[in-house]
Amino acid sequence: MPNIKYLIKRVLNMNYQRMFEKINSIHKKTHKSRLAIFNDMRKCALKYGAGYMDYDLFEMYNLTDAERDTYLTRGRNNDLIKKYNDPEYTYIFANKYEFDKRFSKYIKRDFLHVNSSSKKDILNFINKHHTFMAKPIDGTCGKGIEKISLDNKTPEEIYEYLTTKSSDFILEEVITQSEELNSIYPDSINTVRIVTILDKQDKPHVICAYFRIGNGKYVDNFNQGGMVTPVDEKTGIVKDLALDKKKNLYERHPKTNALIKGFKFPFWEDALNMVKEASLVEKHIRYIGWDVCFTPSGPVLVEGNDFPGHDLYQLPSHTPDKIGIWPKFTEDFKDEQ
Repeated sequence: MPNIKYLIKRVLNMNYQRMFEKINSIHKKTHKSRLAIFNDMRKCALKYGAGYMDYDLFEMYNLTDAERDTYLTRGRNNDLIKKYNDPEYTYIFANKYEFDKRFSKYIKRDFLHVNSSSKKDILNFINKHHTFMAKPIDGTCGKGIEKISLDNKTPEEIYEYLTTKSSDFILEEVITQSEELNSIYPDSINTVRIVTILDKQDKPHVICAYFRIGNGKYVDNFNQGGMVTPVDEKTGIVKDLALDKKKNLYERHPKTNALIKGFKFPFWEDALNMVKEASLVEKHIRYIGWDVCFTPSGPVLVEGNDFPGHDLYQLPSHTPDKIGIWPKFTEDFKDEQ
């Protein structure tokens, strides 16, 4: 049963106009009465922790109760976060500089925090890395990330730009991804989100994995025009077609014509071992979504997420059997439920 306090909060904060827009949209597709859809939404909220966005996104109106019970909903995801992640330590994952310091062993690249560094150190970083990434220290969803180059500006001009902007930046050396990943899309790093849970015995479990692919920008984030597709977490093989936010499906990348389904990641076992080891670094945060990039010499961490998303792992196009990923979260933790 989902957390009652969470459900009450959801009701109080609910955007009713948006909810009724969803109801009307579903009514047009299914010809079910609006009242029946509303009542079914309410049932799914109470029984499975699914808000109206989950109900629409996962097309729960087409699912049986048994099928619905296999989905990781927002309510269930929030319960997992509350159970496994201590809010006093989430700053490590919310602040990119804190994260890079704590997980530097797995970052494997130079980084520098602008606001806490001297002008000399910043200029040295710029001169050493003629092209680098500038990330808002508390940014999310790929927003505000810039790729900065010395090609068109002097080090002094870049320094002035970085230190006069309102954002607090962390600078990072550009990651060189492997040729295999470059062949799919070379203008961004293409990462895999690998989700882990650390159980009561401090044993890490890999729950699921998802490939995020750039498409027109230098970030691979789904909300910034990227694409997503599930990966078999045991073999590292892409299981399905890629999907973008407009629900377009791609067998091949539209920019490079590279085949996506069936792609096998290099160094997959190394990546699994890396995220398992990294999950032991900060045991106050035990449910994490790791973003992993594959370089010519092996996997590296891009970042970690103490609030792993729940929706992109079980979209209708990727769940033709109408089975979500909730069983993956329960099969290894039956003694903890």
